[in-house]
Amino acid sequence: MFPIRDHNPSERRPFITYALLALNTLVFLYMWPLYGSTAASQVFVDYGMIPQRLTHGVGLETLVTSMFLHGGFMHFAGNMLFLWIFGDNLEDMLGHVRFLLFYLATGIAAAMLQLASDPSSPIPMVGASGAIAGVMGGYLLLFPKAKVDVLFIIVIIFRIIPIPAWAALLVWFGLQVFNGVASFGADGGGVAHWAHAGGFIAGFALILPLWLRLGAQRFWSYTDGHPDHPEARYKIARTSIPQAGRRRK
Repeated sequence: MFPIRDHNPSERRPFITYALLALNTLVFLYMWPLYGSTAASQVFVDYGMIPQRLTHGVGLETLVTSMFLHGGFMHFAGNMLFLWIFGDNLEDMLGHVRFLLFYLATGIAAAMLQLASDPSSPIPMVGASGAIAGVMGGYLLLFPKAKVDVLFIIVIIFRIIPIPAWAALLVWFGLQVFNGVASFGADGGGVAHWAHAGGFIAGFALILPLWLRLGAQRFWSYTDGHPDHPEARYKIARTSIPQAGRRRK
């Protein structure tokens, strides 16, 4: 199961979200011909966050540069999908500059928790997942009941079901914590679960002052946990291809 869209349109153009999507895409396209080569490995070593190196105060800039590198197409595509779904609404609430600072802060916080979980690791950590997890944590606090369309895949059954944001996001967060605990002493399958959890917690914490300023539970009472503007409605369009009937013998 994974979210594919929400029903929460932004009221102004999310320029920073667009810029982050564009920058990540440009870096991915640059890396695309290098994947699987020693050149790609060197880029990850030079610009990825390596806990072992960071504990010695070396490579502090990689706390930011690592956010714009991805290990492959699915890693990149999944992160950009989540940023596209949830980023515009946080930018709508925070404003452009504050959203950019929020995004970078949660990405750095995510990297620091991953560092704390295994400070001697020589493996580079790359990806925007931590920062995007922060966006998801903030979204959870502001719009817990906003509808999110989730694609469920069970063997060969594909079904899109709208569910409240709190259910989709808390299940996702719970999986990160569970997998992080389960992967202690192992490589975690190459996934930085604690970075995801750290980003999510940081995003929730950084949005908390805004939520309190908006009235906290009174804000939820006013909006019922939904965005305070009309939600988007989606429907499957009918095909224009005529249906052929069966021929009788």
